[in-house]
Amino acid sequence: MTEFLQQLINGLALGSILALIALGYTMVYGILRFINFAHGDIFMLGAFAGFYLAPKVAMFLPMPSIGGGLAVMGISMAICAVVGILIEKLAYRPLRRSPKLTVLITAIGVSLLIEYTCQNDHVFGAAPKSFPTIFPEYHITQLSGLSLNSNQIIVFAVTLILLLALRFIVLKTKIGMAMRALSFNPEAAALMGINTDIVISFTFGLGSALAAAAGILFAVNYPSIDPLMGVLPGLKAFVAAVLGGIGNLPGAALGGVIIGVTETLVAGYISSTYRDAIAFGILIIILLVKPSGLLGKKEIEKV
Repeated sequence: MTEFLQQLINGLALGSILALIALGYTMVYGILRFINFAHGDIFMLGAFAGFYLAPKVAMFLPMPSIGGGLAVMGISMAICAVVGILIEKLAYRPLRRSPKLTVLITAIGVSLLIEYTCQNDHVFGAAPKSFPTIFPEYHITQLSGLSLNSNQIIVFAVTLILLLALRFIVLKTKIGMAMRALSFNPEAAALMGINTDIVISFTFGLGSALAAAAGILFAVNYPSIDPLMGVLPGLKAFVAAVLGGIGNLPGAALGGVIIGVTETLVAGYISSTYRDAIAFGILIIILLVKPSGLLGKKEIEKV
């Protein structure tokens, strides 16, 4: 039981990170009905932004510290939000009325462009880099043998705060109401005076900021970063979004937690060799059994 609870804690920490990435996928899909495959690379850019910002922030705030770490995370989120908005404006907006396949191929092209540009020695370089310690590190060991470190506590706390903030934005603000209206009926939303360009740009910026936060949290717990680090977590987060119901925000969070916990339990009890394969196995099963996802609703297409 102790081992199971320990694996569960580790899985929840990983699942929380995947949930933050999955939210970006599901928000963009909910409004534009396409998958932004460059989203995993925003996750990577967030980690690298934190890598280069940490020494700068240390000049003004003590490091490692809660305040310093949150400052690094906040600035990284702002940088990636701007990057996400620029990607949408330059790559996706001109193709908004094009076939979905065209936009999908463009998204894959943007992803590859970011990855291989960042591998250039004049940018980040292909060699893995050790992420600096930005939060205080300590371990809490219970009498039962459970171990919980400070980085996992930070993951849980930051994820919960960001999820509550996202819920507030979507349900309690005017821009959130505009996002929901655009998701429900883009044409009617435009006729009601909603500036769709601003709402879509805000959605990309918000999703990119969440991905950047996930990148920092991931780098804090697995302190080795490289330009291809976003490929696998990005794909797993996509699986999580589909599992929960693509376009459904609570579903994306739930899917991320399920994928993280399942992957950790498989690695702990069966073999770490299958930890990556299990996520895509779940995707195949969900598409066969319930294509709309756990919390998704069936959509009837009118011909």
